[in-house]
Amino acid sequence: MSTTPLLEVKNLVVEFPTRRGTLRALDHVSFAIAPGEILGVVGESGAGKSLTGAAIIGLLEPPGRIAGGEIRLQGQRIDGLGADAMRRIRGKRIGAIFQDPLTSLNPLFTVGQQLVETIRAHLPLSEREARERAIRLLADTGIPAPEARFGQYPHQFSGGMRQRVVIALALAAEPELIVADEPTTALDVSIQAQIIALLRRLAREHGTAVMLVTHDMGVIAETCDRVAVLYAGRVAEIGPVAEVIHRPSHPYTRGLMGSIPAMDAEGIYRDELLQIDGAMPRLNAMPTGCAFHPRCPQANERCTRERPELLAAGATRAACWLVDTQAPA
Repeated sequence: MSTTPLLEVKNLVVEFPTRRGTLRALDHVSFAIAPGEILGVVGESGAGKSLTGAAIIGLLEPPGRIAGGEIRLQGQRIDGLGADAMRRIRGKRIGAIFQDPLTSLNPLFTVGQQLVETIRAHLPLSEREARERAIRLLADTGIPAPEARFGQYPHQFSGGMRQRVVIALALAAEPELIVADEPTTALDVSIQAQIIALLRRLAREHGTAVMLVTHDMGVIAETCDRVAVLYAGRVAEIGPVAEVIHRPSHPYTRGLMGSIPAMDAEGIYRDELLQIDGAMPRLNAMPTGCAFHPRCPQANERCTRERPELLAAGATRAACWLVDTQAPA
């Protein structure tokens, strides 16, 4: 796996102007994804996970806007591109998989027509070649009898099969990057496992970089190489998935990990589940200092005054003053 980033997000700021002032939903978010790497993005609802993905693929809902920072795809800035230029990149170089496949599929056209249209829009293929590629994509994503399914409409597919069609659409033009926003949430466990295996195979065999947005730490553990934990629009911790899960440095990450049921070999839950008291702050009532400090049992006076940047914390980096080795004793 290459270590040169395919996607670089640097100090990304997303704001929403309102009558009562401007709300900052993403606040200097930074991370990178290398070719063939799967980066998980996890956090509570409202942390900014889906918003980060939407900003990368150029689908921010108005009046949301990118107010600062950079998004680079193989070194090329894409955050300031016009709608037409971004549409070409979104189809050809960036594939998108959304939580609800019905929002990505047109009910009036067969899945084959939609695949062929997408393929021919971005690749110099004839109708016959595009049809062959579409059938091959349906087979690759695990859809049985792809030749017969090619001529069927979205309503004739189950939820899991529709999601596979959406993945086939995302792969149609051989993208370098896939942004997958909760791609397994609505699926049963057996289908989830198949989708996860498919994403891993894409990364391994084709060098595709994947940004996987989810709230499910089980999916993160099974799928990802690294994970970024978001809280209140900022990266709280980022690092190798095994380190973040088993040796988290940020108190918020520890709270997230403590809320996951853990079973022993006999299938019996081993420990009492932890909970994080309180709720994530509203955008119009962000606390000073570290945004997590009102909920943090270890917060000190510095946490209420100064907002920490990402600091080295063993194998990970955490935005927490408790890991600051330069702090006075």
